[in-house]
Amino acid sequence: MAEGQRRSTLRDAAAAFTSNWRNRNLRRAQLSFLGAWTAEWAFTVALGIVAYRDGGAVALGLVGLLRMLPSAILAPLLSPIADRGRRERVLVLVSIVRGLATAGAAVVAAVSGPVAVIYVLAVLSTIAATLYRPAHSALLPSLCRTGHELASANVVRGLLDSAATLVGPLLAAVLLQFTGVDVVFAVAAAASFWAAGLLVRLRYDAPPRPPAPQRPNLAREALDGVKAVVSNRDLSLILGLAAAQALTRGALTVLSVVVAIELLGTGEPGVGALMTAVGVGAVLGSLAASLLVGTGRLGVWFAVGVALWGLPFTLVGLAPYEVPALGLLAFVGVGNALIDVAGFTLIARLAPDEVLARVFGVLESLVAVFIGIGAVVTSALIEWFGATTALVAIGLVCPVLALVSLRRLRGMDRSVDVIDDDIELLRRVSMLRTLPLPSIEQLARGLEPVAVPAGTAVFTQGDVGDRYYVIEAGEADVVGDGRVVARLGPGEGFGEIALLRRTRRTATVTANSALALRALGSDRFLPVVLGYTASAQEAAVVVDGQLDRYAPKHPFVDPPSGGQPS
Repeated sequence: MAEGQRRSTLRDAAAAFTSNWRNRNLRRAQLSFLGAWTAEWAFTVALGIVAYRDGGAVALGLVGLLRMLPSAILAPLLSPIADRGRRERVLVLVSIVRGLATAGAAVVAAVSGPVAVIYVLAVLSTIAATLYRPAHSALLPSLCRTGHELASANVVRGLLDSAATLVGPLLAAVLLQFTGVDVVFAVAAAASFWAAGLLVRLRYDAPPRPPAPQRPNLAREALDGVKAVVSNRDLSLILGLAAAQALTRGALTVLSVVVAIELLGTGEPGVGALMTAVGVGAVLGSLAASLLVGTGRLGVWFAVGVALWGLPFTLVGLAPYEVPALGLLAFVGVGNALIDVAGFTLIARLAPDEVLARVFGVLESLVAVFIGIGAVVTSALIEWFGATTALVAIGLVCPVLALVSLRRLRGMDRSVDVIDDDIELLRRVSMLRTLPLPSIEQLARGLEPVAVPAGTAVFTQGDVGDRYYVIEAGEADVVGDGRVVARLGPGEGFGEIALLRRTRRTATVTANSALALRALGSDRFLPVVLGYTASAQEAAVVVDGQLDRYAPKHPFVDPPSGGQPS
């Protein structure tokens, strides 16, 4: 890599973190995620101790199952709630419910109350937690302006996720050394309340969304998320590969124990060492993923991440030695970081914003189900064929699927690159510059190419207006009442007056040179531009400024109240 390229890559990596810090809303959302997931991991450790004291390994497994089932069933059913109104309000409510449930567990543990009550509170906390990640994943795009900023946000969140995986259990271990599970529960509750408080003061323009129906039907609304996935081959592929990764993740919960005790001979402490290697790899992988933000090859890196979730297992099975095994499982963590960055970014770019939380809800459900399937299938393979065969077989699933999917994932990258070019063009228009990423991407996906030869009119004064135009290349003259009143070039738009004022065209626009235009129908343009306060105000300023320069004299035009002559 040349020195200049290396510096550029490092600048992009640094920008991935600084952009999140400078964006006040992103900063609060990311810190909320850190608080929520640190609380989750600390709570999980304390709950595991309570369960083990109560009934040993059997109780530990049953409690884990009790917490997993609600995620699988309720994630898609509850996610429609996050597609109504403002998503941060859902996150605040979720965090408060989790905090109250965890605080209740702290009180029960402190007074040595019934363990069954703690289990019930744990299930309640998990049900609330089921909605947190889909709602948070759907919120992030609305806080970003560009695809690069969204990828950066997912890099940072992936790093915070990995950090919480280490910090939560470590915090619990330190507290347990000097206090008890009741204090761990209490600290986890405080972290949940902190996560809620950070989101109360978010200030941003939320996309216009329909209010809750008078007779809500969550099952029917959840089905819209499933339909969005099924109807989009790219989304289906991403979620399918995520399910394969989850299957391998479920296998890891079994294989880490079997490999440490049976193959490596490192005993129970070796189980912790293997999982720590995965956690360390995840943190390092998140840092490395920041170097990939500007590459524009998220689909390819997603494939690499999926492959890394399986290939190390196969290699450990072929060469079961302790030191190589630790190094290889660290690459599983790296793969996890790549999947978090590339997968969540691609889903947010491919799924419609109005059902985005529901799509993430489908993802959460698939992950929960396939983790369980992976654990069961792996146990059966070990019982029937032995640990080595199970490692090799399970380890090949993800690499093979990633290789088969690579061509289509590359196609996704090319598609996203084209959309990013269109977004960059639209960002040059002042009234569109303030739009959040989901909305300006919605406009970009609706653009249609229009070629106009030199000397030809795009439209004529008095025509009915039904489209808005942005110049990609070339120049155009705006002619009103027979005189040229403006010349427009690349990155400038025209045609909004007829759409915003519901009048006929107030001027003629003629190609001064060959024009390459991108056109938007009024049905796509108006809901987005008028749906946000900032863009609607900027549109009014543009209209006022232009009509101050030119007031058409024809009777079909309403009295001038602002707009560009078009």
